[in-house]
Amino acid sequence: MKPVVSIIMGSTSDLPIMEKAAQVLEEFAIPFEMHALSAHRTPDEVADFAQHAAGRGIKVIIAAAGMAAHLAGVIASMTTLPVIGVPIKSSVEGMDALLAMVQMPPGIPVATVAINGAMNAGLLAVQMLALSDEKLNEQFAAYKNNLKNKIVKANEALKEVKYTYKTN
Repeated sequence: MKPVVSIIMGSTSDLPIMEKAAQVLEEFAIPFEMHALSAHRTPDEVADFAQHAAGRGIKVIIAAAGMAAHLAGVIASMTTLPVIGVPIKSSVEGMDALLAMVQMPPGIPVATVAINGAMNAGLLAVQMLALSDEKLNEQFAAYKNNLKNKIVKANEALKEVKYTYKTN
């Protein structure tokens, strides 16, 4: 089994958050790998990873970092693969990491999800892969339909909640 998604984090302290992306990929049976690489502490390893990821069969990279959060942008600068950034809340409520990812210069995009939004990063990777995989596209459509059904059921349950002035 060869990975098609790579989950990269600046430190293993990010693992409790990034596990949510891994769980999504696991649910959709998408092979993935996980690495701890730092744009500041292991720049040579980051460069080697980014420059060889596509050649190893990786199709999407999910990169997470807190504070200065340069990991996603550095990786994006060295590959043609799509990079999804996950800003980690570590200082300044994660705003520093968020801004570092969304304020990339023209030509170096990083698709960025919410602070600690690893689950959505995993889902975005699934959507990207589903563009060229009909079976995965059907699985993802079923997933989205299930989300809809949960809300429909929740709305029905609200009908049973009683208040004196509630009209529905």
